[in-house]
Amino acid sequence: MTASATTQPATHLEMKPQHAHPSPRADVTRAVDAALPKLRAIRHDLHQHPELCFEEKYTSTVVQRELAACGAKVKAGLAKGTGVLGYLPATNPAHESRGAIALRADMDALPILERTGRAYASKTDGVMHACGHDGHTTMLLGAAMVLSKLERPRPVLFVFQPAEEGGGGGDLMCKEGALGGEGKGGIGAPAKMIFGLHGWPTVEVGRVASKVGPLLAATDDFEVTVKGTQSHGAYPHFGNDPIVASAQMITALQTIASRNVSPLDSCVVTVGIIKAGTADNIIPETCTFVGTIRTLLPETRRLAKDRFFAIVEATAQAMGCTAHIDWRPGYPVTANDPGATALFFDVARACVGEASTETVEQPTMGGEDFSYYGHHVPACFFLLGLKPRGAATFPTLHQPDFDFNDDALPIGVRMFCQLALS
Repeated sequence: MTASATTQPATHLEMKPQHAHPSPRADVTRAVDAALPKLRAIRHDLHQHPELCFEEKYTSTVVQRELAACGAKVKAGLAKGTGVLGYLPATNPAHESRGAIALRADMDALPILERTGRAYASKTDGVMHACGHDGHTTMLLGAAMVLSKLERPRPVLFVFQPAEEGGGGGDLMCKEGALGGEGKGGIGAPAKMIFGLHGWPTVEVGRVASKVGPLLAATDDFEVTVKGTQSHGAYPHFGNDPIVASAQMITALQTIASRNVSPLDSCVVTVGIIKAGTADNIIPETCTFVGTIRTLLPETRRLAKDRFFAIVEATAQAMGCTAHIDWRPGYPVTANDPGATALFFDVARACVGEASTETVEQPTMGGEDFSYYGHHVPACFFLLGLKPRGAATFPTLHQPDFDFNDDALPIGVRMFCQLALS
């Protein structure tokens, strides 16, 4: 059930930690396997109760309940009320000074009508977990459950953030001090490194992948309102047509990628919405188009914005119109730190094997607000395979028939645990 977002004061819920008994790292797999039935049930429950950005009240409650049950310290009420931090101290108190390994999951869903046909399909009309955040949240809870039973060489911070899908929840969590430790807005020891993951439908289940440097693009969104002079459709010479002007702009904007950006660089300019007119024989006064620009380099991001404004404004003037540009800066590039990424690859080879550990050859032009965490501590974001073994295709992200693959749950939990124990 989707609820309206309300801002709540951050609160502490401290439970008496469960006794952590020594256990070799080989016990991680056994502990994960034992937790799997409960994790599947949690994932299906979250899938049935999807919530849009900053409305993740139900999800936040589940997260707090499960963190408390495994003896973690809990801090709730972050990022407009639904963000949650969990904390497990180092088994040896003397190791608290090493700083925490942070692990992050996003919790929000999308405004999409589900068409999976699952028994546990969304109960909220028009909202569904079409990006796998139900799986991400479940795997991080699983990591907390498993790590609470093991020797921990350093503390572990669990970051559950709202509003990845366009709300910038990660940015808010960072600004509120989620990584800063006790006294600076966070909980426990400050984070020294952070890892996050995303289920990936084109990577086979059982495999993981990442790369040093840019992995996901910077995202900037825009809305342009072109104003002309309304007239009868039979007498266009009495008006200035904002639809024709917009068409010229949209076509010309494609030259940013094809003529202004190096062929060896990457830039995407997409117009996804055009709105204008009320009748077939009226040239309207205004036309609005909305879209997004994706880039990988800071200098390309600046260039794309400059060229966008120049093209839109000059074309409007040439067509006898005016243009208002609402430019909405989005997420920065998700760039992986070399040291954190080297640790990821070492852990991945030990966890899933050399043959199942991939280096991503080219960045994806999707965006991720995990990028903000990397501005505060060394960070690595990696891809977790979802495609069933042997399958030719698998529904991709943001599609109405997408569902997180439960077979990926144990791999994600094991990766989180081994990264925290490294």
